[in-house]
Amino acid sequence: MSDAQAALRLGRLLTRSEAKGVADRLADGDTLTAALKAVAPGQREEARRLLEAIADGPGAAIQHIALLRAVEGARTLPTTLTPLWTMPGHLAQSGPLTTSVPYLVDNARHAVTCSTFNFQRTSSLWTALQRAARRAEVSVRVYLDTRAADDSAAFRVPTTTEVAAHLRPAAVWRTKTFDGTYVRNHAKFLAIDHHLLLVTSANFSWSAENNNVEFGVLIDNPALTETVEREMSETEGTLYEQAMAR
Repeated sequence: MSDAQAALRLGRLLTRSEAKGVADRLADGDTLTAALKAVAPGQREEARRLLEAIADGPGAAIQHIALLRAVEGARTLPTTLTPLWTMPGHLAQSGPLTTSVPYLVDNARHAVTCSTFNFQRTSSLWTALQRAARRAEVSVRVYLDTRAADDSAAFRVPTTTEVAAHLRPAAVWRTKTFDGTYVRNHAKFLAIDHHLLLVTSANFSWSAENNNVEFGVLIDNPALTETVEREMSETEGTLYEQAMAR
């Protein structure tokens, strides 16, 4: 494999945040092994192989950093916005339909993070997220409302422990008490590969995906998506606790 081919494959393999993370660690003096911890586990060996094909031995880190900065820059694209709709009779005329969202999950390469009020088993995302969670190379993270799931009498609403079992080995986080009351999780978004962010009014249910009037915006912006994911992860343990499968 030529250097140009290896560089091209590396650019397709890494996300912006991964390229930046590896470059930052190498610049701080970390070994390549330590720096590659910024890459999704399923992609690390391939990233190592490609980097070592381009440069190996003394002085390789300088070439690796330069290439990784180029990947980071190439991945920093202008923001694109796409509307998504649910309407009875599929009457929406602008943008794709909410029913297309499982396609995004099925095509995730590294990570899927989602936040919702609750799940219904009738949702197409119920099965799409399970497929993603079972792929070793994809990290799945879910946030949901404890009371909406565990206190609901609706038979189609799985409990938080049932969600954790269904999506095993995904990390499922549920709201906990804060200042004496349960936190209400009403944030509804889906983040794909740290660059696509869908913000939507739709719950994860068949009606929200097919019959209601729902509106969402699909945003392609790595910086915004990574900021949203970081904000959520920093509340883990404070506003959310991990739901464990039985």
